[in-house]
Amino acid sequence: MKIGVLALQGAVAEHARTVEAVGAEAVLVKHVEQLADLDGLILPGGESTAMRRLIDRYDFLEPLRAFGESGKPIFGTCAGMILLAKQIHNQASSHLGLMDVTVERNAFGRQVDSFEADLAIKDVGEDFPAVFIRAPYILEAGDGVEILSENTGRIVAARDRHYLATAFHPELTEDTRLMSYFLRMVEEAAGKVAHR
Repeated sequence: MKIGVLALQGAVAEHARTVEAVGAEAVLVKHVEQLADLDGLILPGGESTAMRRLIDRYDFLEPLRAFGESGKPIFGTCAGMILLAKQIHNQASSHLGLMDVTVERNAFGRQVDSFEADLAIKDVGEDFPAVFIRAPYILEAGDGVEILSENTGRIVAARDRHYLATAFHPELTEDTRLMSYFLRMVEEAAGKVAHR
C-alpha cells in the first residue's frame, strides 16, 4: 500500500514515520502527478490558511478533490480536518469540501492552550494519547458521519465514508493504532475500487 503525505507544510515527516511503522510505503507528495500512484492520502496538521495558499500555488485543489471523489481514502489531522470539511464556522467558503462536517477553527484556544488527553476512540482503543495544538473540533456532523471520539463533549474524531478526520495529532505520539485503522480503510477501499 502506498500512502501519500501532502508535503507542502506541517507535520509531514512524523506522519511518514507512522505510515512506515504500520508496514505501508510512505510517499511525500510534492507534485500533483504523484497522486495517481497512491492508495490513500494524509493531510497533515499545520496551518490551514498557509496550506491552502500552497495548495493554490501548486494547483493541487482540484486534483485533491478528484482524489477523494474517486473513492480513495483521505485522513486529515488538525489543519487537515479543516481542509476536508464541507463547512467552516463563520467562514463563507471551505477548502476541499469533501467531508460532511462543519468545523470550528482554533476551538480549544491558542498555542499556549495546547494539551494532551487520553481518548476513547471507537474501533481504535480506550486510551489513545491525543495531542491537541490550536485544535479545531467538529461543530456539526451530517447524518452519514460516524462519530469516533469526543473530548469534553466536542467531536474530535469522525469518519464520513472514506474520509477520516481528527482534531488532534496522532503522529506526534508513538501510538500507531489510528494509522492502522486508516490503513484498514485504505485496504477496504482498494478492494471496492478494484471491483468497480
